[in-house]
Amino acid sequence: MNLHRVAIIGTGSSVGNHLSAINAVRDHAELVAAVDLDEARVKTVCEANHIPGCYTNTLKMLAAERPDLVHIVTPPATHKNLILECLEAGAWVYCEKPLCASLSEFDEIDQAEQRTGRYVSTVSQWRFGSAAKHVKHLIETQALGKPLVGICNTLWYRTPDYYCVPWRGKWQTEIGGPTMTLGIHLMDLFLWLTGDWQEVSAMTGTLDRDIEVEDVSLAMVRFGNGLMGTIANSVLSPRQESYLRLDFQKATVEVSALYRYSNTNWRFSLPDRVDDPHTRASWENLTEDISSGHGVQLSEILDSLETGQRPSVSGAEARRILEFAASLYKSAFTSRPVHRGDIGPDDPFYYRMNGTPQTMEGT
Repeated sequence: MNLHRVAIIGTGSSVGNHLSAINAVRDHAELVAAVDLDEARVKTVCEANHIPGCYTNTLKMLAAERPDLVHIVTPPATHKNLILECLEAGAWVYCEKPLCASLSEFDEIDQAEQRTGRYVSTVSQWRFGSAAKHVKHLIETQALGKPLVGICNTLWYRTPDYYCVPWRGKWQTEIGGPTMTLGIHLMDLFLWLTGDWQEVSAMTGTLDRDIEVEDVSLAMVRFGNGLMGTIANSVLSPRQESYLRLDFQKATVEVSALYRYSNTNWRFSLPDRVDDPHTRASWENLTEDISSGHGVQLSEILDSLETGQRPSVSGAEARRILEFAASLYKSAFTSRPVHRGDIGPDDPFYYRMNGTPQTMEGT
């Protein structure tokens, strides 16, 4: 594999995950530059991590450094324009969630991908641990039987001070509450494992934080394979947990963690008083123990970059997850179930997660 030139845009609180990921693949990636509007902050990060190129302007960085891959680690509302600039400059993109603010913006990105021949992948690190990949294989081979029931809970806690950061808590700049910015990680894993969703009914509320967006959301989901599931996203839960449970005909598989998992965070259960050595053996075939994290996904993106093939969490697959989030919000705001495919260019939720024109927000 060639040594690819990599740059980071955004050196705030989330940059550490990306610095660690790049360091883990340093045989194949050279971190050549970082960009941030805060000059003092980007200088500090560059000096601490021996990054030679230090910039406060993205276009200048792209022109001077010509990176092969750019990590975007900035507030959500800035993602689309930065993605387009990177694609036009000839770079692939690895962008934090949420990838963009709406289905409309996603379709702009899709057009830019087609125009430039470059690809955008969104951070979906929960898919890339060895245990999740093993569960995906067991589902695809029907080793556990038919999937029946799913529970997906992102129960986190964020203090009121968390929302003192100017861009947080507002539809225009944060894009949504925990549904879009926190719970979307575990929801992505849930939707990847369980396949195509068909219908969602949801509620959102702003119960205890002085913000525009929701601080809690609840949803019921029906999938094409018949599975029925629930999703809860919260920033109001003092005992924090990320919890996913899948009940199959033959067994239950669960993971309980917070921000990342290893194999030890997963649990496999057979029904009481059932001796099923074949099904148990299928689970115990999990011998590799790779934790979820940005580094494993980055390695696979570099593999795709090397071969010129679309990375796994991009294109239609990335849009499917964003469409689910938009549909969850539409259901909550309209008090009606929403089916996959309902939201098109004639729908306000195609353009904004809260279905409200930008000019009307805050009035």
